[in-house]
Amino acid sequence: MTGTATSRVRSGPFPSALASDHLTHVELTWMEKKIENWIRFGHAVHDQILDRRRRTLSYRPGSVFAFVRWASNDFGTIVSHIDIVRAVSPHEPYQTLPFVRPGGDILLKLEGWPKVEQVFRIIDAIEAINIDPATVSPDHWRHIHNRLTAGHAPRAYTPEQHRAFLKRRNAEP
Repeated sequence: MTGTATSRVRSGPFPSALASDHLTHVELTWMEKKIENWIRFGHAVHDQILDRRRRTLSYRPGSVFAFVRWASNDFGTIVSHIDIVRAVSPHEPYQTLPFVRPGGDILLKLEGWPKVEQVFRIIDAIEAINIDPATVSPDHWRHIHNRLTAGHAPRAYTPEQHRAFLKRRNAEP
């Protein structure tokens, strides 16, 4: 690859995922009723508008966010996904995910509109008890993934569980 090609790749609209960057970048696209990628929850530290249909949100390591991907054609919905992802630190292992650079620790990965809607209802229930979904225990998101994948109802997240998780997290060295 020539120097020109390398610089073109790094200077494109999607931020490079260089080790020196330390952020996880998510490219969002919004073409009404065609392609709609959005963040359901999470706390971005940087928002870059690329054009009127695309933007990039960036997350610090350890941040948790929900990334929704939906697309349709003339016959209806063709893709609907929800991924709840923890942004990773440099040199930490990660899984790749479309539109997420470099990737992340995928806590929940479901597809199909009925399952995506179930996750939306779960997120709404968590918000209804005044808990920010971005601060929920990663183990709970894994539990929801496993239960819904198996066709079972997940347990509700409680304020007591949340307090216990926050105490454990704050007690880590």
